[in-house]
Amino acid sequence: MRRLSTFAVLNIDGGDRISFTYDEINEETEEPVSTNNKKSFYVINPELADHINAIRQYIRQNKLEG
Repeated sequence: MRRLSTFAVLNIDGGDRISFTYDEINEETEEPVSTNNKKSFYVINPELADHINAIRQYIRQNKLEG
C-alpha cells in the first residue's frame, strides 16, 4: 500500500506541477517497505486545475489580505 506523506504545487513557467512524497507500507505487517519516494506530474486535468486555483484564491483572501 502507498501512503501519501507530502505534496506541493509548484508554478513552473506559468504551468502547475505537483510534486509528492509517499511511503510504501506492507499491508500484512504494517511495516515500511520504502520511505520518502518522490514523484511529480504536470497538471493538465481542468478539474484539478480548478481545485488548485480555489486553494490559491483562499490563501489570497484569507492569509495575505488584512
